[in-house]
Amino acid sequence: MNKKESIISKDGVSYLVPFILVTSCFALWGFANDITNPMVKAFSKIFRMSVTDGALVQVAFYGGYFAMAFPAAMFIRKYSYKAGVLMGLGLYAVGALLFLPASWTGMYYPFLVAYFILTCGLSFLETSCNPYILTMGTEETATRRLNMAQCFNPMGSLCGMYVAMNFIQAKLNPASTDERALLSDAEFSAMRDSDLSVLIAPYLAIGAVIAIMFAVIWFTRMPKNGDQNHSINFLPTLKRIFSIDYYREGVIAQFFYVGVQIMCWTFIIQYGTRVFMNEGMAEQEAEVLSQTYNIVAMAIFVSSRFICTYFLKFINAGALLGILAAVGACLTLGVIFLDGRLGLYCLVAISACMSLMFPTIYGIALQGLGDDAKFGAAGLIMAILGGSVLPPLQATIIDQHELLGMPAVNLSFVLPLICFLIIISYGYRTYKRTQK
Repeated sequence: MNKKESIISKDGVSYLVPFILVTSCFALWGFANDITNPMVKAFSKIFRMSVTDGALVQVAFYGGYFAMAFPAAMFIRKYSYKAGVLMGLGLYAVGALLFLPASWTGMYYPFLVAYFILTCGLSFLETSCNPYILTMGTEETATRRLNMAQCFNPMGSLCGMYVAMNFIQAKLNPASTDERALLSDAEFSAMRDSDLSVLIAPYLAIGAVIAIMFAVIWFTRMPKNGDQNHSINFLPTLKRIFSIDYYREGVIAQFFYVGVQIMCWTFIIQYGTRVFMNEGMAEQEAEVLSQTYNIVAMAIFVSSRFICTYFLKFINAGALLGILAAVGACLTLGVIFLDGRLGLYCLVAISACMSLMFPTIYGIALQGLGDDAKFGAAGLIMAILGGSVLPPLQATIIDQHELLGMPAVNLSFVLPLICFLIIISYGYRTYKRTQK
């Protein structure tokens, strides 16, 4: 039996087709994640809001993950992983299609409701798909298998970034934030409605794609691995899993990892825009070029994940996690203290360090949990709340424009630095535990 078969088979049973279908869902939620990050800047311009108000997109987006994680786990426990995947796809499609009526209102908050429903679906998907992939083979290869599946998540992210740059940002009205502020109410309304018609088109398209994916999985026979126990026992199960130190600490580490990922990918637009406007570019041109750097960062992220997944065959997972976090912390110092393009290059390079973190923390934390992995997965998905809590804090710093004699956008990356230090600690503790 070759190595590829050993990763996605168990007891002579191959899970190739289910693995491909579930792995496709990783790409689909990656698309949603990374078409959304540039929308903070887009909504801020369209509705003439501050960066802090625009960051409510991330609050709604990652708040949906938080709110639905444990309800998703109970649903999956009662029914099956397949049912969880289908529910996730259904909510994802509904949320995306709600962008159309939201645009009819001409208001900001209906979009936040649509994002929340969409990400309730993503919460179901991640709570289902991650532990489902872990069951599609032996426990010894579980972390490698999850990393392999997660490699397709940033491919979806790259597609989301490309669509955001070419089909949203580049097609929005080129009027700058300052120019929009001078418009009359009638002129502003006309420009806003035109921009919203541009913004919603990709969401309607992905809603249709998700509906097709729903039908494909509905009619495909999927394995029932890990679906034998349907009793809920919610509180006893929570007490049991949170008494495990490496799981409990993994939830904390995941909170700060997701926070650092979303901060670095969301505010690369603000960071790059400031750098390029200082070089004399117009605002829209600077924003589009900044998104190009964001796509480069994601390409580095994808490449690094494949490379680091290979290294997991030879290097302890905790050790590799700690090493990558330490390099990420050093690069973040460069983002803070190096002005201009050098700081931007450091920000782009951080993606190489983040590539392995989510699935590795996930795999370490769920190791040995057995059927409790369904609720364990929910705790780790709730930790995605870090993407809702930390970016608005960073946005509040950015809105100060200048602090301590430094550009506020540079100084705001102190928050990602703190996150990396916490991840270093988890990697080190994991390494020491596994060496006993």
